Amino acid sequence: MTIDWWTIGLQTINAAVLIWLLARFLFRPVAKVIAERQAVTEADVQAAEADRTAARADREAAAAVLDKVAEERTALLAEARAEAERTRVSLAETARADMDRERQRARADMDRERAELTGQMADEAGILATEIATRLLTRLPPDVLVSGFIDGLARSIAALPDPIRAEIGRDGPVPLRAARALTGPEQDQLTRQLTEVLGHPVGLVITPDPSLIAGLELTTDHAIARNHLAADLDRIKSELTAHD
Repeated sequence: MTIDWWTIGLQTINAAVLIWLLARFLFRPVAKVIAERQAVTEADVQAAEADRTAARADREAAAAVLDKVAEERTALLAEARAEAERTRVSLAETARADMDRERQRARADMDRERAELTGQMADEAGILATEIATRLLTRLPPDVLVSGFIDGLARSIAALPDPIRAEIGRDGPVPLRAARALTGPEQDQLTRQLTEVLGHPVGLVITPDPSLIAGLELTTDHAIARNHLAADLDRIKSELTAHD
């Protein structure tokens, strides 16, 4: 086999020229384009990474906001429940206080009505008792309507202060009411006992008054002395109908 060195040399030169041409007119522009593409790609990658970082930060911020909103919601719900409980307790206490006041008012009304009814019944009972007593006492025998009350009238006059007793009968006869007209002995007994307790004679103007039921009543400008059943019944009636 024979080697053609000229051919090899020419091919080598052709290859070198081709490589130089490719390097000058193809490889450099292609390398430049590739470098530019790599730069763009790197920029895109960096931008994408920045976007991912920003998106991650946004997600984290959104999660933080959601967590804060959830915490605030929980706090608001807790406060709302607490406020609702306070309102419920306040309303319950107010309702209980209103009910207590209503019960007290109703109890007071019942007590007042009971007291009024009791007082009314007591008044009616007292009036009825005095009416019954009056009817019974009007049936007393005539001979006891005056004589049994002379001593009591004398004691009532004797209990008066001395200056008042001294004035009784000084200016003339004294009015005296009696349950019936006095008999002679009764008038003598009455005049004698009054003279004794007064210390001086006294004239009497005697007027029968059946409303006294039984007894006597002496009236002057200075005092009234009474000893009769009508006054006793009035006093008993007042005591029976008196309310504390």
